[in-house]
Amino acid sequence: MLSKETILNKIQILITNHFSTPEDAFSFFDKDGDRKLSKDEIVKLLKEADINGFIRGRISSKLIEDYDKNGDQLINWEEFKSAYDEISDESK
Repeated sequence: MLSKETILNKIQILITNHFSTPEDAFSFFDKDGDRKLSKDEIVKLLKEADINGFIRGRISSKLIEDYDKNGDQLINWEEFKSAYDEISDESK
């Protein structure tokens, strides 16, 4: 399985190469516009980040577990921004 660092690096590359801002990326993957990313929406983000289909479901569950601070099983903008900031800090 890919390391957390590898997965986060692929997500960072996707966001920085294809979107002007992290907010643009969040809005793009928030298909229903509820300002929260569901597991299915995170799976689509992982697909775009070139994460292997076999492990996308497991990785999306782990990302929710790691970054969902309010326990609603969704990633809201603040949680997404926190995760993105962590990714950005690790790449420096």
